[in-house]
Amino acid sequence: MPYSMDDYPDSLKNMEKLERKKAIDIINALLEEGYDDGRAIPIGTEQAKEWYSDASKKELDALKDKDVTEHEDDPGQQGGKIADNDVEVFFEDDEWKVQTKGAKRPSNTYDNKSDAKNRAEEIAKNRGSDTIIHNKND
Repeated sequence: MPYSMDDYPDSLKNMEKLERKKAIDIINALLEEGYDDGRAIPIGTEQAKEWYSDASKKELDALKDKDVTEHEDDPGQQGGKIADNDVEVFFEDDEWKVQTKGAKRPSNTYDNKSDAKNRAEEIAKNRGSDTIIHNKND
């Protein structure tokens, strides 16, 4: 049975309402793909936090009306399987950036490659995805 805004994991209770709704949406999609709760909840929570911090007013408004319990007509809004988003590390504007492939903006920036790489690997591990490390001149 999918999670809803009335029945969701305790770990989501301190999130903003729309951020929680996005997390529930992602978690439900992952559960439909065969993930167990132990993986779906942390992946969904992390992806929802990133999405919420970058979401436009239009995206937030669209989420308000979305039914987060239905996903069969939702062919990978984030591109393919929801958790197949690799994490990239690249150098731009005199800093190292960590960004999910296809995201509009980096989730983190660092002064050195090592810190960026560590963060990217942590995110990728939580998602079960890969880390792509670019050289400074790529």
